[in-house]
Amino acid sequence: MRARTLGRGTVRVTELSFGAAGIGNLYTPVSDADARAAVDAAWHAGLRYFDTAPHYGLGLSERRLGAALRDRPRAEYTVSTKVGRLLAADPGAVGEDTAGGFAVPATHRRVWDFSADGVLRSVEASLDRLGLDRVDILYLHDPDDHLPQALDQAYPAMERLRAEGIVGAIGAGMNHAAPLARFLRDTDVDAVLLAGRYTLLDQSGLTELLPEAAARGKSVVAGGVFNSGLLADPRPGARYDYEAAPRPVLDRALAARTVAERHGIPLRAAALHFPFGHPAVASVLLGARSAGEVRDGAELLRRALPAGFWAELRGSGLLPEGVPVPVPASAPAGEGG
Repeated sequence: MRARTLGRGTVRVTELSFGAAGIGNLYTPVSDADARAAVDAAWHAGLRYFDTAPHYGLGLSERRLGAALRDRPRAEYTVSTKVGRLLAADPGAVGEDTAGGFAVPATHRRVWDFSADGVLRSVEASLDRLGLDRVDILYLHDPDDHLPQALDQAYPAMERLRAEGIVGAIGAGMNHAAPLARFLRDTDVDAVLLAGRYTLLDQSGLTELLPEAAARGKSVVAGGVFNSGLLADPRPGARYDYEAAPRPVLDRALAARTVAERHGIPLRAAALHFPFGHPAVASVLLGARSAGEVRDGAELLRRALPAGFWAELRGSGLLPEGVPVPVPASAPAGEGG
């Protein structure tokens, strides 16, 4: 699978990457065996970039990912994790982590912390759970409501970790494009992870963020390309941005699926290919909880998408004029650095 370099640094990511929230029991339980099989399938499909976070399953995702990668050659894969939520033991808690959205025992609580000390403590704990001595990419995780502290305290600490070689690249990951554009302008991040804001249904990342990244030689990792599942399987009750899809949004997704079917492709293939139309996008993050989902994603990326599909989307008003699409249509544009 093709790989690209993040920004002007040296860290490489494959064009399709493995999002490990699912193997942290997002919404529903996943067995240890199925989690391991999902990572193994990703490896066999050529994926070499794996993204996780302490938030995912209260550390379960990091532990499972680390165990699955332990016997792989360390120089051959890239791991990213995140800072901003410390895990504090909560021995009095009962039940599951329903507030966090993960089907795991509520043994810990999440504590927002974007201080320099919080960054160091978070990285140390993540390295222990992953069983690694370094992470390749470190992201600020959802600093939306903590931007002053994230910029003034967490970011300088991450810069120091990069200079010391404990992390290879740094960035921020959010569901909102405008604050990420600020990180691109005001800091020396290598990349940003944009979730759900550059998809077939939402191109708000194109307003400011993506042009900013391209102009500055920075990279964008596109997450949430199925908009919480709606673009994978549009139907009443499907999630859009973590909630039930509003009827007008569902209708757009159903119309896009009709166009895709006329061209003999699944809508989820178009959703996976779409972000690569912009040159700043280095990788698309595929959240997966099973080997079958991973293999499906890899196969979707290999499918040829006819140019006529994109033209009909535009002609039907489902894709605005001026939004770039993959060129050539049969594969993501360019192999990058």
